[in-house]
Amino acid sequence: MGELTEHYRRLERMYLAAPVNNQLFENNITLKVSKENAELTLKILTKYFHPLNAIHGSIYFKLLDDAAFFAVNSIVEDAIVYTVSFNTHILRPVNSGIIRSIGHLKFKSKSLYVAESTLYDDSNNVVGMGTGNFLKSKIQLTEEIGYV
Repeated sequence: MGELTEHYRRLERMYLAAPVNNQLFENNITLKVSKENAELTLKILTKYFHPLNAIHGSIYFKLLDDAAFFAVNSIVEDAIVYTVSFNTHILRPVNSGIIRSIGHLKFKSKSLYVAESTLYDDSNNVVGMGTGNFLKSKIQLTEEIGYV
């Protein structure tokens, strides 16, 4: 297995092991990281709903931000990145099926990364979009943070 491929698998394991993802998604989510890209897949459950019986905006935000984040961290191999700002556009309600969030790196400089992500329902309709700015942190990718 190549060095980059191992980096991608470690990022995936780190994501799936994070307490927030375990509590919120309970093994109901997948992440696939590749160079400058990331894809999350989530089966819709009623526990993600607001009172109008569709997924809450916080789920849109989390999936869009996470996909963009991992698209960026796919090319940063020594430290974790962090979200500086993120704009979310909720376009359609979703209340069943599977949703996919696909993130792509769009810009990189010495200190700034910009990524965008798109959220699709299981009919391949765009239901949300997001764009974020990310910076490299001083926190190293280590076993202590789940990078194993």
